[in-house]
Amino acid sequence: MNLFDKWLNESRVIEKEGLLQIPAPGNTDFFIHPETGEIKNNAPFFYTDVQGDFVLRAKVRHDFISTYDGAALFVMDREDRWMKLCHEYTDFDTYAVVSVVTDGRSDDANGQSLADQSVWLQIGRKGNAFAMHYSTDGIHYQMVRVFHMKASDTLKAGIVSQSPTGKGLISDFSDIQLERITMQNIRAGK
Repeated sequence: MNLFDKWLNESRVIEKEGLLQIPAPGNTDFFIHPETGEIKNNAPFFYTDVQGDFVLRAKVRHDFISTYDGAALFVMDREDRWMKLCHEYTDFDTYAVVSVVTDGRSDDANGQSLADQSVWLQIGRKGNAFAMHYSTDGIHYQMVRVFHMKASDTLKAGIVSQSPTGKGLISDFSDIQLERITMQNIRAGK
């Protein structure tokens, strides 16, 4: 089940009953503020190196304690070029699928609000095109965004647990898959 072998901002992994749990300390995030350029890159990131095209997916869950708490899929080229797809507790008091794409500075896009504390997330690469999707049942995926990013052939792909304004949390990750495939239909995520 554990596909990852490296850490950036090491935490620990708790493995139990088909879950990987990653504790995030308080005040941890990956975000380069779009207005000020302030950098926060201290959230635990558990990853592996992936060359070429791929699809990464996992079911994520956490307790939504503090604003911006999140469990995320994360893909990094370098410290100022990366992407994450989160299930996050937003500043609008919703549980939402949130995407952030960073190339120098971060954007921040709240997506679909959900009632459940868990959701399946997916990030895929096809050359320099990337796609983010979510699913409420693990079968039918909805597009969050498709975008272009000039990136290295080998990227760091994995999972992040974050608590930017809180005192910390534990994120659950299950059904983790990393397929080294090329999506035929990037908008559909397959």
